[in-house]
Amino acid sequence: MTSAHQTPGAANTPVIQVTDIRKHYGAIRAVDGVSFEVRPGEIFGVIGPNGSGKTTLFNSMLGQITPDSGRIQLKGEDVTRLGPLELSRRGVGRTFQTLQVFGRMTVRDNLIVAAQEHQGSLFSRMFAPSDSGLGARADALIDQFRIRHVADRKAGELSYGQQKLVDIAMAFMSEPDLVLLDEPCAGVNPSLVGGISRLLKELNRDRRGSFVVIEHNMDFVMDLCHRIMVMVEGTVLAVGTPEEIRSNRAVLDAYLGN
Repeated sequence: MTSAHQTPGAANTPVIQVTDIRKHYGAIRAVDGVSFEVRPGEIFGVIGPNGSGKTTLFNSMLGQITPDSGRIQLKGEDVTRLGPLELSRRGVGRTFQTLQVFGRMTVRDNLIVAAQEHQGSLFSRMFAPSDSGLGARADALIDQFRIRHVADRKAGELSYGQQKLVDIAMAFMSEPDLVLLDEPCAGVNPSLVGGISRLLKELNRDRRGSFVVIEHNMDFVMDLCHRIMVMVEGTVLAVGTPEEIRSNRAVLDAYLGN
């Protein structure tokens, strides 16, 4: 039986490989020579104190900023200078720290809109069914996220926690190979955090996708992730399993404060 944190797909080509990425703003070295890889089916966590470079790294991986040097490969293809839309079409999904739901649209329509850009040309979409043929996929995610009871309500009418679930579900509508989750527990009632963790484990198990997660909730990261990378001042301090990170003296001194 596989242990809770055994890394899957270790022998396969990385889903994403980051090599010596650097992004400087004048004298500030926001990301300074970061390298790592995420394997097929792996949940990979990124932690570090504020100002450690996590957000700059994420934005570089998502095509929102272009690194000064280094290389980012998606399934072996160099995507270092591609923008967010091209990366999305190549199988990268994401969530943001702040909610990205459309408050005046129903939950179901939010999910459908999230995937429509992957449905070919504008001309082909004009002659597709009213739900662009995405209704069944949306319904499957609605059931998996246990939000069937609010599927026909406007997203803006929901609680923050329910909107957060919709926001995460939207990232999976395009059936991505890689999902980058930016603080999925931010602002969420502590009672919902365990549910989000269980849900992401289900999605990882059922869809075999890979996730990269930035999150300040250490218990959440330690429970969810197969491996964790710790960043400090734009550099990589350590990479390892949750057990290895917990016992790493440099990490404890620099970040966890124990």
